[in-house]
Amino acid sequence: MTSDTTASVSRARGPGRRKRRAPAAAPGAISPSAATPSAASPSATPKMAGKMAGKMAESSAPCRPTPRAHNRRGEILDAAAELFARQGFHAASMREIAAAAGMLPGSLYYHFPSKDELLLAVYEEGVRRIAERLDAALSEVDRPWTRLEAACVAHLEMLLEAGGDYAQVVIRVRPQDCPAMQARLIALRDAHEDRFKALIEMLELPAEADRQALRLMMLGALNWTQTWYRPGGDPPATLARRFLALVAIGPGAVPPDVIAERYLTLFAGGPGAEDTP
Repeated sequence: MTSDTTASVSRARGPGRRKRRAPAAAPGAISPSAATPSAASPSATPKMAGKMAGKMAESSAPCRPTPRAHNRRGEILDAAAELFARQGFHAASMREIAAAAGMLPGSLYYHFPSKDELLLAVYEEGVRRIAERLDAALSEVDRPWTRLEAACVAHLEMLLEAGGDYAQVVIRVRPQDCPAMQARLIALRDAHEDRFKALIEMLELPAEADRQALRLMMLGALNWTQTWYRPGGDPPATLARRFLALVAIGPGAVPPDVIAERYLTLFAGGPGAEDTP
């Protein structure tokens, strides 16, 4: 190529078309890419490689929701049980329950989408607590009548003593009061009553004895006490034993001398009124 041709090409490109070169690195300088070796780079130390691998794993891990720092389910159930027991299921509102639990109504609906769901949770907790109390009482006795007496005492204590809101909800709120949960509430109630059914089946009763009527009468007497009982009178355990002593007269399974002794101790306040025969 002649010198004239070269000059023409240079003029066509113009000064702005010249290719720029990166400035030369100073002697001994390290390029940025070389300053931060990758985890797989031979120049990376084992410690550096481990840290970088960990960061890469964290960045690629799927995001997980952070668990709530404080689950207030227990507080909500306590507040709902108290209001359901005192006001009834229909009268107690979600706004009142939220206020009693110290939260906004919207926060309450985050835990329970409806009052029906909340009632079911309270009912389940009530049946669980009664069953736990019955199990503890029955673990200490073995004779059939004594076991039934222990169950009656535990049931009545759960219903009448302080903190018995859950048990009162189980007794006071009828399954038909909440049609949406009726079937599940009936199943819970039946599971509780089946425990008494099993205890009565173990009694030595005459063949003609109506065990179902005995169970319904016994539970009816126990459950009705919450309508007239006042603290300061006879303790729940004494009342339960008196009820059972009256029931024992009918079937004729308890010897007359034992019944007479029980009457003297339970109804006359004689010695051993709190003892189990």
